[in-house]
Amino acid sequence: MQVVVTKHHGLGNDFLVLDLGQLKSQQIDSAKIDWSGIAKLWCDRQGGVGADGLLLLTRVGEFKLQMQLFNQDGSRAEMSGNGIRCLAQAAFDADGHTSALSYTVATDAGDRVVDVEPVSHDEVRASVDMGSIETIEAPKNWSQIGSDPNRPVMHLSVGNPHTVVGVEDVAVVDLLAIGQKIPQVNLEIIEPGPESHAITMRVHERGAGITQACGTGACASAW
Repeated sequence: MQVVVTKHHGLGNDFLVLDLGQLKSQQIDSAKIDWSGIAKLWCDRQGGVGADGLLLLTRVGEFKLQMQLFNQDGSRAEMSGNGIRCLAQAAFDADGHTSALSYTVATDAGDRVVDVEPVSHDEVRASVDMGSIETIEAPKNWSQIGSDPNRPVMHLSVGNPHTVVGVEDVAVVDLLAIGQKIPQVNLEIIEPGPESHAITMRVHERGAGITQACGTGACASAW
């Protein structure tokens, strides 16, 4: 099997993208491949290429795509805001588009619309309709360690599960330790500022650990 894999990032949240059409042209059945194992191998920052996740791109129509997302540890995830933007850029670049367009992307959390506009030869501006946000039950083993009692803890779904905690100073919180106690959700810690009407967020993502950014987490935090 010989394939071309591209690497993309949104705000430092980086992904590898593989167009499954390459396998079809080689008469390889992608359903028989251990993508979980490949994701762990390729996304390993020590022995592999290094990334927060692996995205599998399937073309359903001219402007209709399907995304399958594997986390850095090989687990599946329903949705990624930055990941879906990276997937759209991969399709946009591969097809040689030079003007703005929209893709409808099927994910495990439902369809999302991504608007893509070229900025330079290696950069696009991509925005996503992230859908609705819903409250969910607290994860098992959850405790409000380090949370500010004046700011409620929120357990939310943006197509994937999040726990958002208000703290006084995100820089001093042991995010890794807390995140490892609730590995079944994405954990965001937030504080107001530095600008008015702004928040500062740090994130520990399910299946990837601490990452530079998280699109669904930003939506949950703003909510």
